[in-house]
Amino acid sequence: MTAGMNSKVRIWRLSNEDDDVVGGAVLSGTVQYTNIFARMDAVPSEQLLVQQGLETTKTFTATLVPGNLDIRERDELEITAPYDHVYLNNRFRIIEVRRQIFNARNPNNYMVVTMDRRIRAHGIQ
Repeated sequence: MTAGMNSKVRIWRLSNEDDDVVGGAVLSGTVQYTNIFARMDAVPSEQLLVQQGLETTKTFTATLVPGNLDIRERDELEITAPYDHVYLNNRFRIIEVRRQIFNARNPNNYMVVTMDRRIRAHGIQ
């Protein structure tokens, strides 16, 4: 594993399928990348909002190597390793992608993504 990277992730690209028989929307996904080295960190909540008792969105950042992957907003990131990771097999929706200024062929290239926690309402779909 690359130094500093403490997990491996899988990237999913979601798409909308045809509606089901009762008119409900159906999401389908395809694995875009697997075994991507990553380092994930939680972003602290805004303390002023927490003190006022307002609900805040739990956000995370992840540094991904290599940085030349086609990762977009609305893709999902799933933790696949290590097996004792607190968020193992959980998905996070990517809300921002920040690419670095390195050349795409530079081995030091990386990208930083901002995510929020993705919880599916119905696990059988």
